[in-house]
Amino acid sequence: MLYRGMDRAQLDAAYNNSAAVPERDAIVAGWVARSARVRREYAGRLDLAYGETPRERLDLFLAADPQAPTLVFIHGGYWQMNDKESFAFFAEGLLPLGMNLAVIEYTLAPMARLERIVAEVRRSVRWLAEHLAEYGADPNRLYVAGHSAGGHLTAMTMALPEVRGGIAISGIYDLEPIRLNYLNEKLALDTAEAERNSPVRHLPATAEELAVAYGTRELPELCRQSIEYARAWTGRGSSGTPAAGGRRADHFTILDALARPEGVLTQALLAMLGRPSTAGP
Repeated sequence: MLYRGMDRAQLDAAYNNSAAVPERDAIVAGWVARSARVRREYAGRLDLAYGETPRERLDLFLAADPQAPTLVFIHGGYWQMNDKESFAFFAEGLLPLGMNLAVIEYTLAPMARLERIVAEVRRSVRWLAEHLAEYGADPNRLYVAGHSAGGHLTAMTMALPEVRGGIAISGIYDLEPIRLNYLNEKLALDTAEAERNSPVRHLPATAEELAVAYGTRELPELCRQSIEYARAWTGRGSSGTPAAGGRRADHFTILDALARPEGVLTQALLAMLGRPSTAGP
């Protein structure tokens, strides 16, 4: 047995979200179409460079009153896939609630090792804190959210003093099983790198509130990762809200909980901001 009673084939399947959700391609196609519409209809500040390499770019969508909090969204794809253009659809729900949205991109594996990816994401957050005022936004109200690999990267930003709160969605917080399964063919993690970049092994001494979310129809390993990380986070006395982000949500439909104004994760973000709930009775 390779990990928690699983052999290699079982461990591969335990983290293969695409195979577990037959509707995955249709769901992602919906994200792409909605994001294309946002990019057509909103005057976003696109492809802002926060670093020197081609994928160190972000898109910024401002609310009607840009002097507002900004949510930084970090996309998933197991550190190997996807781009920022497919995730502009969060603006549909956030901008009408008076929140700015920044969607960041980062260099993918195998072109970049994981530690470089982490460093790029942290640099993007610092860049926003330094430059948001130039766009009329409040640099002191910067929040971070991410999905899947982006959930991991969200956790890796929580110690930054610029971050006022976070939502980690369906993330990976212990990289040891990733090192041992098919995903490591491109990541090439060794034992030490996996340990250094596992958020559950390096909880910050101080941090702002973090909501750890997952869908109740996720693969069991994804549920376990979120549950154990949330317990470790709150067990250290850090402020957090461990919760299933959506009943009956899978690894992909869980994002509806942040994309819709009434979604449970949108409501968690509003609570962090000290705003009243917009959800119906």
